[in-house]
Amino acid sequence: MKTKTFVIAGLVGGVVDWLLGWLFYGILFADFFPQPEEGSNAMVFITLGCFAFAFFMSYIYNKWAQITTLAGGAKAGAVIGLFMGLIANFFGMAMDIAVDYEKFAIDMAISIVMATIVGAVIGLVNGKVD
Repeated sequence: MKTKTFVIAGLVGGVVDWLLGWLFYGILFADFFPQPEEGSNAMVFITLGCFAFAFFMSYIYNKWAQITTLAGGAKAGAVIGLFMGLIANFFGMAMDIAVDYEKFAIDMAISIVMATIVGAVIGLVNGKVD
């Protein structure tokens, strides 16, 4: 695994994930999902989660899958987004965080779209960074 590629792809993917989260959860679907309270540390943890997710994908793409294209990254990202969305929503339902099936479906769609885009960006960066 090339450490430089892993780090750059993870950083770029983290920024893209954060921006997409802000767009989807903070603007487009803000009425469906709870917003962080002012003065809380929620944005710090959201940011850390975005970068953890991007580095997770970058690790998989670099260490195991050798994904170096936009299309390959998008395909793998969609699958990862599907399973990550299912995991998060099932646990959310278990803890009475997301008991609404409409929210479940919307969040699943958002998870897949976001992970597809983040995966595509990471795949592209992997192919460009040497």
